Amino acid sequence: MSGRRMTLAALAALAATTVFTVPAGATVFNQGISVHHDAHIEEDGGVILSGTYHCEQASPSGAMQIKATVEQDGTQLSINAEQPVCDGTERRWVAHAPAGVEGLPVGALAVGARLHPGHAEVTAELQEIRLSGLMPRSVDTVAQDTQDVEVHAGR
Repeated sequence: MSGRRMTLAALAALAATTVFTVPAGATVFNQGISVHHDAHIEEDGGVILSGTYHCEQASPSGAMQIKATVEQDGTQLSINAEQPVCDGTERRWVAHAPAGVEGLPVGALAVGARLHPGHAEVTAELQEIRLSGLMPRSVDTVAQDTQDVEVHAGR
């Protein structure tokens, strides 16, 4: 292959990689979510997670939801945030789990698992729930972000 052909082939490969490389958090249909780098434990032991999101209107047969999961020292806690407003505007989301269950193994999902100040990992998912009548037919994650966060006592 001539030098010019190799150069053109390399540029074409680079262009294809650039076109098909999607930045973290970017999704189809302009959906996105991010996790704030701080989480908070309330005085009663409840947990507050937050971040930002933006989304377009869900399909006519669906609804949107935000699910946040925090993992710390083998304890995993998944909670839903408030109902998202999908109008393309960037908005803040907040997820709150009341105090309660202690010492759950990784993989267990429970509201109120005990966390402590220190390092944790939080994953936020923007999900589209497709309905069939009143029942969910499928739940698809349309945007996701995972961040190392610092859990702080008090708020």
